[in-house]
Amino acid sequence: MTLDETHDTARRSWVPGADDSDFTLQNLPLGIVGPRGAPPRPGIAIGNSVLDLVAAGLLPPMATLNEFLAQGRSARQDLRQAAWALLEASSPSRPDLLHALADCTVHLPCAIGDYTDFYAGIHHATNVGRLMRPDNPLAANYKHMPIAYHGRASSIRASGAPVRRPNGQRKPGKATEPSFGPSRNLDYELELGVWIGPGNTDGTPIGIENAADHIAGFCLLNDWSARDIQGWEAQPLGPFLAKSFITTISPWIITPEALAPYRCAAMIRAPGDPAPMPYLLAASDQAAGGLDLALGATLSTAQSREAGAAPHRLTQKGTSRDLYWTVAQMVAHHTSNGCDLRPGDLFGSGTISGTAVEARGSLLEMTEGGRQPIRLGSGEERRFLEDGDEVALTARFGRAGFGPCVGRVVG
Repeated sequence: MTLDETHDTARRSWVPGADDSDFTLQNLPLGIVGPRGAPPRPGIAIGNSVLDLVAAGLLPPMATLNEFLAQGRSARQDLRQAAWALLEASSPSRPDLLHALADCTVHLPCAIGDYTDFYAGIHHATNVGRLMRPDNPLAANYKHMPIAYHGRASSIRASGAPVRRPNGQRKPGKATEPSFGPSRNLDYELELGVWIGPGNTDGTPIGIENAADHIAGFCLLNDWSARDIQGWEAQPLGPFLAKSFITTISPWIITPEALAPYRCAAMIRAPGDPAPMPYLLAASDQAAGGLDLALGATLSTAQSREAGAAPHRLTQKGTSRDLYWTVAQMVAHHTSNGCDLRPGDLFGSGTISGTAVEARGSLLEMTEGGRQPIRLGSGEERRFLEDGDEVALTARFGRAGFGPCVGRVVG
């Protein structure tokens, strides 16, 4: 993807605070906002404000971005160029086109028809597999194809929505019979979300060479997991109630154009790993199909917030470089059987973890399945999440970021 003036990190915006925020002039993420007293409309986040794309004459009124994402890369590029020209420091200030983010409701950007959660973080898969199968942690198919399950689109929520502790069947290791009740082992999962753009027609697979054309953007995604419910119900068909109660996303679409300077090579496979099959292999994707994003997660508790303490850093050194499969490979595999993707569909990457403890993307890994509690800065200990705990995910590229992806457990 070609770099242009919109990527120049030396350029600044006339919008106050934009240059020292997640939403810099080089970012320009897309969203749907409801300014106070007005219906939802498309906008671009800039600093602590949002550019009203309807008032600016750049997009027509719309309550979701599905139709816009369906138009593909050229439409996004044109919009980015036009918004950048309005917001760049040498342009006339137009505060009349801005709304304060604090005065807006930020909605889900799309009507999400389908949600698929992948399992592309190899270190997470290895860490979790080792808890159950120490001598053979990865399933035999893991390095041959991107593994995924179909999730529940209806329970995807924008950042800030409360996380209600789910009920379900649980059967701890020493129990002889299952019981029903609230999850005792609630966990977070640090993932990237992937928004689908144009999609494909039923029965027409998307080739790996063209898969990037169908990727409209990215967000943060917390695939909250009830580990005790999951452990009992997941065999033989995989996650169900342990995952479907809520998935939290950051509500701003970070476009591929914004991330163009942060493309990197796909993960280098270990000696002896199988090469991807031809339908999953393209030289261009291997050279630049990865993303170089710094990922993190923090935890605040009711006690720490009352004391005014800073959140405890859980995942400190996460990176999206630790995805074994690229997003293009996910798209190609998902459609290889003829399955149709539609504009506004959402993927999860799977939990992204590193080899170091401080780079792990879930409490399940950090606590070795709950056997080794972590000590927080407040002096509290956690094996899994308790009521009142708040998890915030972060992703950064250069001076910019993805914005908030926050959820608090309310019981």
